[in-house]
Amino acid sequence: MSKKFVNAVVYKHEDASEILVEDGKFAKIGNNLGDADEVIDLGGRLVIPPYVDSHLHLDYYFTGQDDKVKNESGTLFEAIDLWNDYKKGTTKEEMKERIRQAVKDVASYGTQYIRAQTDCTDPNLTGIKAALEVRDELKDNITIQVVAFPQNGMYSYKEEGKTGRDLVEEALQLGADCVGGIPHNEWSRDDGNESIREIVRLAIKYDKLIDVHCDETDDDQARFLELLNAEAMKQGYGKLTTASHTCSFGSVNDAYAFRMMGLFRQSGINFVSCPTENLFLQGRQDTYPKRRGLTRVKEFVDNDINVAFGQDSIVDLWYPAGSGNMMNILDNGIHTTQLMREEDFDRNFDLVTYNGAKLMQLEDVYGLDEGKPANFIVLDGESPYDAQRRRVECMASVRNGEFLFQKEPRTYSTELDIDRKTK
Repeated sequence: MSKKFVNAVVYKHEDASEILVEDGKFAKIGNNLGDADEVIDLGGRLVIPPYVDSHLHLDYYFTGQDDKVKNESGTLFEAIDLWNDYKKGTTKEEMKERIRQAVKDVASYGTQYIRAQTDCTDPNLTGIKAALEVRDELKDNITIQVVAFPQNGMYSYKEEGKTGRDLVEEALQLGADCVGGIPHNEWSRDDGNESIREIVRLAIKYDKLIDVHCDETDDDQARFLELLNAEAMKQGYGKLTTASHTCSFGSVNDAYAFRMMGLFRQSGINFVSCPTENLFLQGRQDTYPKRRGLTRVKEFVDNDINVAFGQDSIVDLWYPAGSGNMMNILDNGIHTTQLMREEDFDRNFDLVTYNGAKLMQLEDVYGLDEGKPANFIVLDGESPYDAQRRRVECMASVRNGEFLFQKEPRTYSTELDIDRKTK
């Protein structure tokens, strides 16, 4: 069965207007590709790879609407304390229902790949077991990587004789894909440092990827990122390592940042920034000028250091909004990091597509390339610039050459006929 998608604008294929799909894979991308069993007209719309949400807490989805728990200070650490009590007594089926609904909502905007940060500081590993089952149940339509994330710390947490570190290892043995951590929530800098070293040891032992909530504070003296990068570099593990948030790196002095940029390039470490959530959480103790709370995304882009954007939270104890629409995340991100130069518009979609796939180690199966699975989305825009400027909708999501969904385009009535120029 062959399908030909015609009248398309194909991201990073400037001269291509047609996509030929055979047996669920990209056969050719170009022009005048010949006959096919089915021809689908995309109406001059933009085709990009599916959205990748590189950092999302599926297990926390919509916990923020529970009237029994309110984050009065709006801070990261109050949310952690509230969650510690909230999660007790939650059943696996309740957790699976929450995760499934979160995935459904996120997928409806065009996301097909998620790195799911999943709390494992629970002696029963309820969230981990639920996430692993949902991952396997939905694998045909969405790719989920499960991070064994010790929300309450590897060493600052202990219940029923098990530390957070013990539970991380148990989660990896159950099949979690990544080793997580949160060194800034340990009780001391020494414990935080030890957690970094243990994360790398566990990743090597179980052949897993690394994704650490790292320096998600406004402390300009935080240095867990430096240690994570060094430990990954010693083991040749940088390309398999992701530092998420790294808010504090946006507050360090420029001389230190310049030195670290060189080390990041040397190690190949990846970064994830969560624009909406960190704009909301960080800078709470600042008066004015008030910091944005984001890491140095623009400098990473300019220095060829891999960085992606993530939604992080959807209506939970950390963040009261969010929908899982990665166009909204991209829009907030490029504004707050000032990635709106002319050359940026042509590559900004990488922040929610290719860059996330790279840190998830999916490059062999992801992207608009011949021979790869025919996974892509169709945006209601005429070009990358037009799609970003107008924050357009995802009109269709295609997985292995088959539609996951299609939407009817909006229609507009106007007496003016203006030719909208695109860059």
